[in-house]
Amino acid sequence: MIQTVASWLKHSASTVILTGAGMSTESGIPDFRSKAGWWKSVDPRTVASVESLTQNYELFREFYQLRIKALEQVKPHKGHEILAEWEQQGLVGFVATQNVDRLHQLAGNKQVAELHGNILTIRCEKCEKPHSKEHFMNNAVCTYCMHHLRPNVVLFGESLPQEAWNQALNEIQQADVILVIGTSLEVYPVNQLPMMAKGKLVYINLEVESQTQGFDAIIQGTAGEVLAQIDVLLSR
Repeated sequence: MIQTVASWLKHSASTVILTGAGMSTESGIPDFRSKAGWWKSVDPRTVASVESLTQNYELFREFYQLRIKALEQVKPHKGHEILAEWEQQGLVGFVATQNVDRLHQLAGNKQVAELHGNILTIRCEKCEKPHSKEHFMNNAVCTYCMHHLRPNVVLFGESLPQEAWNQALNEIQQADVILVIGTSLEVYPVNQLPMMAKGKLVYINLEVESQTQGFDAIIQGTAGEVLAQIDVLLSR
């Protein structure tokens, strides 16, 4: 199957990558929805929701401060680097990600749509003026209107950023090959994107989910190891 996928990539005029939390776990970032994920022990509605932001801001802020702090020691893994190299080589044209850690950009990918926003840029929750990450980490308030600060992530109860969504949808609909990597396919509406594809659909994940009907290839394994195997075949 890996040989087949490598052949598809070689002959593809347009390849798009769609990644989820499983793409980042190899860099040491906990995921949320696997059997050992955070959401098994933490109710997301208590920490990562609009309600938490407005009704329990101290808990909300502490949760995101801990996540931001944890990212300081995190680096892209080999899988991220391979995707960046493929973009430079013209093998990949676009990455759409559910991840908020910006590891794709850190690895070198330029064409990235952040479907769930990102955790490393900050804005005021009221006037939406941008602020530094240090302001948020130091418990500061907005310097313009004195309201609470928040990361630019999509919270439970919020809509996805329209520009990122439209861009991802357009790229996926036009792609010859779509690699869906490290996602449980449980989160709406991103889990609908593969259904919009007309090209070859490839699912790569450590846990093979039940929602993979309609995929042309299913490869079980970590993102890093599977992408490395495909990369070896592409270089031959």
